[in-house]
Amino acid sequence: MIDFLYIVIGLVLLVFGGDFLLKAAVDFSYKLKIPKIVIGMTVVSFATSAPELIVSIKSALEGHADLALGNVIGSNIANIALVLGVTVLITKINVAKGFMQSDWLFMMLSSLLLFGVLTVNGEIGLYTGILFVALLIGFLFYQFKFKKSDLEEETEDNESLPLLKSFMFLVLGGFGLWAGSELLINGATGLATDLGVSERVIAVTVVSIGTSIPELAASVIAAIKKEKSISLGNLIGSNIFNILAVLGITSIVQPVVAQDQRLLNSDIYWMLGVAAILIPLILIPKKMELGKKEGIILLLTYGAFVYMTL
Repeated sequence: MIDFLYIVIGLVLLVFGGDFLLKAAVDFSYKLKIPKIVIGMTVVSFATSAPELIVSIKSALEGHADLALGNVIGSNIANIALVLGVTVLITKINVAKGFMQSDWLFMMLSSLLLFGVLTVNGEIGLYTGILFVALLIGFLFYQFKFKKSDLEEETEDNESLPLLKSFMFLVLGGFGLWAGSELLINGATGLATDLGVSERVIAVTVVSIGTSIPELAASVIAAIKKEKSISLGNLIGSNIFNILAVLGITSIVQPVVAQDQRLLNSDIYWMLGVAAILIPLILIPKKMELGKKEGIILLLTYGAFVYMTL
């Protein structure tokens, strides 16, 4: 019972911490006049991926490698199948022309790179982590340098927060993420022991859904406010950040080893499949649009993944 309570409190702190960090990050971006699509793919993605980063680093350092790796793989599945599914049920999203050639392609290549590294080595070590971070820097450079030509006109003014308030959100967000990760990891490992299931099962379901809640909140709010460039960009960017930043930084601190082979024999194939299914959904039946039908398909896919995992 106490482990479940730790998980609940930890998730609440992660949600509030992620929300505060998100507000601070977006406000600082507006102050710097960074375009919305770039904010979605970079700043918002990094802010909403912060729970995964904190949880994964702490898990790896404390010897729970399956929590670290399963959290990222499960979050990437949840971001598309669950979060995007819920988002497009609320409002349809028109996909930008260059999406498949740039954003989706980079996410898919990052996913395949992770798959290749784990298949060959069974772990993500120091040099691979450095490679991941270097690729992330290249991705960020591309976003800031070349994406401005793809921007839609942005006519409305964004109301800026006072600098002190933004800084306060930043500090509170960081504290919430730290405290929430402490409780979530302790509760998750304890619950896995109590229920007699592996850490991998808890990681790819409970922990990954919990750490994906900031993405869900950010995407749904962005969709409701018609900020669809932030909504879709956030999810794709977050998956890229999860692989290159979360696993990259974590493996530099501590090598990430896949202890439960089902992470390699099952879960990572789900991650690749969910990423790949986006293309037919975007092209069929209506080109470059995601709506309610696609949302239902994505949610059913996530339901099947959870059922096959448990």
